[in-house]
Amino acid sequence: MELKEIRMMADRIRDNVGKVIVGKDNVIDMMLIALMTSGHILLEDVPGTGKTLLAKALAKSLQCNFKRIQFTPDLLPSDLSGIQYFNQKTSDFEFRAGPLFTNVLLADEINRATPRTQSSLLECMEECQVSVDGETRQLSRPFLVIATQNPIDQQGTFPLPEAQLDRFLLKIKMGYPSMEEGLHILKRFKAVNPLDELMNVVGIHELVDAQASYTNVFVSDDILTYVLQLVERTRNHEEVAIGVSPRGSQALLRAVQAHAVLRGRDYASPDDVKAMALPVLGHRMIPSSSHRARHQAAERIIHTILNEVPVPSEDSLIAR
Repeated sequence: MELKEIRMMADRIRDNVGKVIVGKDNVIDMMLIALMTSGHILLEDVPGTGKTLLAKALAKSLQCNFKRIQFTPDLLPSDLSGIQYFNQKTSDFEFRAGPLFTNVLLADEINRATPRTQSSLLECMEECQVSVDGETRQLSRPFLVIATQNPIDQQGTFPLPEAQLDRFLLKIKMGYPSMEEGLHILKRFKAVNPLDELMNVVGIHELVDAQASYTNVFVSDDILTYVLQLVERTRNHEEVAIGVSPRGSQALLRAVQAHAVLRGRDYASPDDVKAMALPVLGHRMIPSSSHRARHQAAERIIHTILNEVPVPSEDSLIAR
């Protein structure tokens, strides 16, 4: 698939989701980047800002299977992966697949599940497979996990471990709508829910082709060096306890290429790196400050690092 065709596909999804979600073009673009790069996304914000609605609108825009799980403290790993059960009719054990066997999985309030259940997602998010009773089963592609969590109400929740956070390509916030956006929301939802009328606009094979083609975006050595310098700076920054891992630098590169496609370019630029630095790197490092102020500290540190690291010149960006 040509890069311009990928952008046209993304435009169709963006316009379709925009029929439901008001004024969140940047958030929708982040979702498209995660979808394009076969990554996973963590939506974190207060209740009622449209996290679940956005995930459902994206899923309905795709001709893919979609399943939603409400994470609770009593949720077991087998409730996600499935179980082997004895079928009395056939006198044999059979596998009953769980909700992980889908294309788009909405993990609602993921931090309300126990660490044991959260860890059951590690294998499927990283390797697109599930092991049950010693047997490994491949998941369908594409496979996208959209997880939501509420950062305010911490009672009865279990913070996501670092290994789990590292599996998410992006971590973003929805944010409150403006007064004008709020007015549009009230008008749009006062009679019917536009989500009910949403149709899919992208087929599964088209999406798989896009996931295999976006890496054709050219990335110069200067941009690669720029990415590595940013990551390296997180490892020796005086306000960071643990910096970004090599997996994080690879994730940033993938996100940069996808961001370039959405901007209509066949080459990566420093602006792509700057746009993706916080959503990709912010949750992958541990600031020295308290846990409650972690996101604010990470945002401030990333902005400081972006101001400190020299930006590559434009001359070498499109050289072949």
